[in-house]
Amino acid sequence: MHHRRALVLVILAALAWGTGGPTGVLLSTYAGLSPLATSFWRLAAAAVWLLPAVRRRPVQRRAALSGVGLAICQLGYFTAIPRVGVGIATVVALGAAPVIITIAARERLTAATFTAIAGLVLLTATTGTASLTGIAAAVASAVGYSITTLLNRNGQDPLATALVGFITGALVLAPFAELPTTWTGWLLIAYFGLVPTALAYTLFYAGLRTLKASTAAVIALLEPVVATAIGVLAFHEHLTALAVTGAAVLLLAVVAQARSH
Repeated sequence: MHHRRALVLVILAALAWGTGGPTGVLLSTYAGLSPLATSFWRLAAAAVWLLPAVRRRPVQRRAALSGVGLAICQLGYFTAIPRVGVGIATVVALGAAPVIITIAARERLTAATFTAIAGLVLLTATTGTASLTGIAAAVASAVGYSITTLLNRNGQDPLATALVGFITGALVLAPFAELPTTWTGWLLIAYFGLVPTALAYTLFYAGLRTLKASTAAVIALLEPVVATAIGVLAFHEHLTALAVTGAAVLLLAVVAQARSH
């Protein structure tokens, strides 16, 4: 795959991921689902969407491990939020992942990586609370995301890999499953499974066939920028000057990282 096309695929994945947070908020509001129940339905619905396309393909062991990573990512993140707040949980979970991935892949840490993390800190700046348990859970989320990223480098079949990962992750999260209380909830679950999950992860895994894992991880930090923009446009949220600065710094870092590889 051409390098530029791989960049486009990962950018599209990040844009799709960015709609996931707002969708989760809507599910909480209109379907009465807890964050962990939302994570279960996200992965389960994604598996249903992909099943017709990959039902005749062989199961891959590393894809199952990737699914465990997805489950750890979700569990860690939503365990961290009530203990340290959304901002700190996001900074630790998303900010630590590019560093972990780069070191584990034995790739070079770049100035763009640290600049992107600094932008993320500014974008999601919050008072939060100090909790070792919360920080540890956010780090676990970063490790889970790193696992699924590293296992899917140079994968030959992104669709099959994503499907097995979703099924495995959904099975791990099954104890937290709850039924949505409205038909609107089911429609939101269908969207959550299709766009921010099935489509996003398939595109991301396809991009990993060509891009370095460290580059893909930094580009994926576009996700909170998109989620923030949706919050402003659709939910009438207000950004501070610090958050706007953070978004600009993060975008510049992503561009620099993309152009350097």
